[in-house]
Amino acid sequence: MLLTLFFDGHCPLCSAEVRQLNRLDHLGLLELVDLHQADFTLLYPHVNKVQASNILQAEQSDGTMLYGLDANCKAWELVGKKRWLRVLRWPVIRMFADLGYVFFAKNRSTISYLVTGKRRCTSCELGSSER
Repeated sequence: MLLTLFFDGHCPLCSAEVRQLNRLDHLGLLELVDLHQADFTLLYPHVNKVQASNILQAEQSDGTMLYGLDANCKAWELVGKKRWLRVLRWPVIRMFADLGYVFFAKNRSTISYLVTGKRRCTSCELGSSER
């Protein structure tokens, strides 16, 4: 199963996580797509770029869209890491985890600044040598 993950390449935290996923994707199950690439709208007209920049989105090979933690958990599942994330999808925990994710997504700029010293970047891209 291929998963196309649409990420904010200007977010230092998002880019760092995508770089980890990229390094661990030994089976080539992930297609990592920066929302800011020049031809994004042409290649993915069905993905609302504004909505995707507000909440992580992914598309499975059957066309099913995943959002937020569902997208994140699926990506980590496909690379065989962070199996503990499945707990976040359990019914009662899911509600609280999704609220936490929405808080993170809305405030990732500030959180990024606290963690990395940068709110945004213009070149948090995947290096061509990493794939």
